[in-house]
Amino acid sequence: MLLKTRLISCSADSPASRDNSSGIRRRLLIRRSTSISQSVQLMSHLIFAFSTASRHNWSPSVARARLLSVSAPHATSWLSVIPSTSQGLHLDPIEFRVAVKWWLGLDTSQGSQCAFCPAHSLDPLGHHALTCKCGGDAVLRHNALRDTLVHFLHRAHASVQVEVGAGLFPDHSQSRPADILLQNWNLGRPVALDISVVSPLNPSTLAEAGATFGAVLEATESRKHQANDEKCSALGWVSTPLAVDSYGAWGKEATLFLAQVAARLAIHKSLPKSQASFDLFSNLSICLIRANARAILRRV
Repeated sequence: MLLKTRLISCSADSPASRDNSSGIRRRLLIRRSTSISQSVQLMSHLIFAFSTASRHNWSPSVARARLLSVSAPHATSWLSVIPSTSQGLHLDPIEFRVAVKWWLGLDTSQGSQCAFCPAHSLDPLGHHALTCKCGGDAVLRHNALRDTLVHFLHRAHASVQVEVGAGLFPDHSQSRPADILLQNWNLGRPVALDISVVSPLNPSTLAEAGATFGAVLEATESRKHQANDEKCSALGWVSTPLAVDSYGAWGKEATLFLAQVAARLAIHKSLPKSQASFDLFSNLSICLIRANARAILRRV
């Protein structure tokens, strides 16, 4: 409306006004055509990349496991974000390039050996880079997700502690079942959140991942309950595993919990619930994809 008003105000009968109006229109047309040209060029590159990726000789389980994960709710949130360095919603150009290649299934290995465990070759789909136990990237990714969630819990006015549990159990175990401990969350009881990032391409669970969406995430949730429920119950906590796969698909318990966080955030910040949910999932998605891209880049 403002632009339309300005164009109308320049339509006076004077030659100067007509020249000014024509100049504005020309600049707008040039800018619009440039934007369309860039969009078409980007789309053609993506289509070419996807068609190239589709010709890889993947097993049906690998292809289906990838497809189920990348098409999951919220998995593509990182692609919908308006970049903002001030809010941490951005990827460096090289991070973005490798993230898009990895997302499309293009070879990110460059035929290299892993820089941190040379006995292992990097696979084209980045599975080793994202699950490597050396180099500390898995821990950095875990902690980045934890800190991002803590930020939103604080915004939702939740009482939060991090890395709680070591030495509190009768057996003096040093395990910490609470990456995040929330006081008075579940009917007044503390909730112990345990964050896990898993790969749907893990050979030991690939058949299940390729057969049923969320199978690996459900198995991870079950494993975490077996490990933590008894310990948390002894302390009066509710054990809640938050499982997400490397492509950004969240487990059922995580999705339910994050929906609760979004609802509280919407109330305390006077936001539509849809906006609060988008803000939460997009920040977590960017955090995950950035950590994945960095893990790949550090190994090639």
